[in-house]
This record gives sequence, C-alpha cells and structure tokens, in this order.
Amino acid sequence: MGASHAVAYSLLDEFEICGLVSTGTSKSILNQRLGGNYDLFDDFTAALQITRPDAVCISTYPDTHEAFAVQALEKGCHVFIEKPLAATVEGARRVIAAAQNANKKVVVGYILRHHPSWAKFVEVAQELGTPLVMRMNLNQQSHGQMWNVHRNLMKSLSPIVDCGVHYIDVMCQMTRSKPIQVNAIGARLTEDIPAGNYNYGQLQIRFANGSVGWYEAGWGPMMSETAFFVKDVIGPKGCVSIVAKQAAGTGKSDNVDSHTKTESLRIHHAELSANNQFVQQDTWIDMQDEPDHQELCNREQRYFLEAIRKDLDLRDHLEDALNSLRIAFACDESVRTGQPVML
Repeated sequence: MGASHAVAYSLLDEFEICGLVSTGTSKSILNQRLGGNYDLFDDFTAALQITRPDAVCISTYPDTHEAFAVQALEKGCHVFIEKPLAATVEGARRVIAAAQNANKKVVVGYILRHHPSWAKFVEVAQELGTPLVMRMNLNQQSHGQMWNVHRNLMKSLSPIVDCGVHYIDVMCQMTRSKPIQVNAIGARLTEDIPAGNYNYGQLQIRFANGSVGWYEAGWGPMMSETAFFVKDVIGPKGCVSIVAKQAAGTGKSDNVDSHTKTESLRIHHAELSANNQFVQQDTWIDMQDEPDHQELCNREQRYFLEAIRKDLDLRDHLEDALNSLRIAFACDESVRTGQPVML
C-alpha cells in the first residue's frame, strides 16, 4: 500500500515527495521505481525533522500507526494513514484527539469508499428493505512474500481486525443501524505466528434494526481458495451479489489487485406473481470499466488533497473509522473469551 500511495503522489502535480522512510530495503526499491531521486530515511523521527513535510502518509504495520500519526500531527503535518487507524481503540481515540488539537486533517485508507462499484453495491443493498443479511469473506492462501507480510501483521492484529474493518464499515453503511452484539470464533492453524494470535476468524454482527452480518478471514498457505470471495447481501426485496469471476479465480486469493474487483453486480428481485413465479429476471450491472488498484489509491490521495485544500469536515469520517475498529476489536474479544460481546 505504501508503494501504491507513493506512486499516486508522484502522479499528482499538487504533491511533491520529500522523502521515503522504511527500516528495510523497500524504500530503495520504491525509489528506483519512482526514478531514484528521493531522499531515503531509516528513521521516521529524523525524516520529519529533516524534510519538514506538510503531510505524511503512514503505510506501516498497525502497531506503529498511533505513534507515527501523533508525532506527525504534533509536527504540524496532515496525515493519510492506512487502516486500521491504530492497534487499539484507545490509540485510535488518541490519534483523533491529536488531529483536533493540531487542527490538521487525518484521512484513513478505507479504499472501498472510493470505489464506484462498491458504492453501488451499498446503494443497492440499502434498497432491499429491512432487515438485511450480509455475507462477506476474504480468505487468502498466502505464500512467498505475502505470507511474510501476513505473519508480520499478525504480530499486532488478527485477520478479522486488520481486514475486517473494511467490511464492517461496509455493513454499517448498508444498515445505517447501531450494532448491538458480536460473536466470533477463531483458530490458530500454524505454529508460525505468535502464540496469542490466530490466522483464521469469523465474526457475526447483530444490528438494532434486525439486520445480521458475517465476515470470514483467513491467512496462510493452508487456506482453501474455494469460495474465498463472497460478497452477498439479502433483504426482503431480493439480494445483490458481487460476481467477480476473474478476481475470484484460482491462485488469486492473496493478490491485492483482486481484492477490490467487482466486475459485475447481480441483483435478484424477490417479487412473485400469483402462481409464485418471479415477476422479474435477475438484473446484471456490468462493472468492467472499474478503476484498478492503483487508480483507487490515486483517488484516495485526491480525496486527501481535497480534505486539506477545502478544509473538509472529517469528524464523521474519523468517527466511522473508530466505530468499525471498535466493532472489530469486540469481535477479537469474543474469539479470545468464547463469549458474545454486547456493544
């Protein structure tokens, strides 16, 4: 994600990259990809002091999000930060407070909010009546470098927290209702991750208006690629499904470019005639012209720029980011205790 955002900055005339920071070699590889002209830093604090940036993009592992964001805000920087906002709910609240104190913008990388097909998915779901049944997953048969990435992520968070915040946010948009209870289960399928964590999880959410939803996420070389891509919403009036045949193909579950693909939306209409036959055939919405992953990152950074230039009110944006993280951690608590959690 850091590399994709850096490419976005390099493509947008309104931004000028003043430095790349990482503890490893990724900054040098990225620098060459971008033309090899940028200052490189191993230390975030030193980079802030030397470059004195107007804005900072934080695409590190989640356990550093809070500290880096607060430090940047205290230095007078606007912040774009990858989800989740922090590694704890309390940390997320501290980042939001720091943004308010500094009067600076913080935009969280909820990439699906910038995807026209996902916006349409949410819109159609809202037209299906109440309650809704929301079924979503994203299992990843990760190997090679992606397994390294996932193992590093699991040093601080579980899959249902790290990825789940995206889909919890989508469910909250669809229902426009208060979540009241979560239940979750998880399993540790490998010794290759920290003893206190798990690499498979499934969560269930119950909303005040009667809607329910589940999300499933598993990472690792043992994961099945059968039905790893489920995005399906059912309501009294019918259902809408993302049908991504290419993105959901064999061998693509850990490919980040496939995670935002929709390709087509299939809308099923539940109305029956007097003899119980469907009145209307299923409707298909073709999404072949959807933006690719890089264009989505470009759109995120255009929104970040707009938030700064137009002084957008981001209170609802940050409250939504905090809310989805709060729900995700409640699910994590349910996994660890074996008990439902009331919200």
